[in-house]
Amino acid sequence: MTTADAVRGRLRPGRLLPLGAARDGAWVTEEAARAVLLRAAAGVPGIRLERVRIGLADPEGAAPFAVPPPPSALPPGPLRISGECTVGAGAVRPLPALASALREALFAAADAVDLVVSAVDLHVAGVHEDEAGAPGSDRGRGAAPVEGTAAVEGPAGTAAATAPGVSRLTAVLGTPVHLASAHVRVEVAVARGHRPLDVVRAVRTAVGGALADGRPVTVLVTAVDGEQAP
Repeated sequence: MTTADAVRGRLRPGRLLPLGAARDGAWVTEEAARAVLLRAAAGVPGIRLERVRIGLADPEGAAPFAVPPPPSALPPGPLRISGECTVGAGAVRPLPALASALREALFAAADAVDLVVSAVDLHVAGVHEDEAGAPGSDRGRGAAPVEGTAAVEGPAGTAAATAPGVSRLTAVLGTPVHLASAHVRVEVAVARGHRPLDVVRAVRTAVGGALADGRPVTVLVTAVDGEQAP
């Protein structure tokens, strides 16, 4: 792997978004969240989500970190989804109804994976004629994880890997378990049918119990597999 490939791999997950409240000590990669939103949007007929970004709705009003965050993570606070979409040439519903349906689907999908979203902004960029994704669009991206399964090492890794709802450990930021003197960070993928915050809490409890040294445990979710529990 070249240096350029390594840099691209580190950038692809996008922003690290706060998951739940500050006290949850959890983040999710923008790429993982985007995959969930695109799956939800694909179920809304007549309108197609082409690109989507997620960021803080009010950066100035974000809460302070309650635990040591991952590098470059966004602080806890409500999120804003910004999407670009196209309308089907044969759509029978009026544009406002289509946009409203897509907005509702995105709100519901975000809530199902414990993202606190206060706003969904949609921009209609044009009309699409076929079902294939436009060149350069986000459609179809994110369905495959950006990382493989990472090796399980040490008691913290074993505890995290066997926590309920964890499908695998990952290594987007370099290692699945980062042990610092004052905190621990763990990267996981969430298994199908489990809510991310339930998994995060299970991981924090398991890793904290395995280490038994009082260090706070931060969890980064890098993939959310399939559909989630309501």
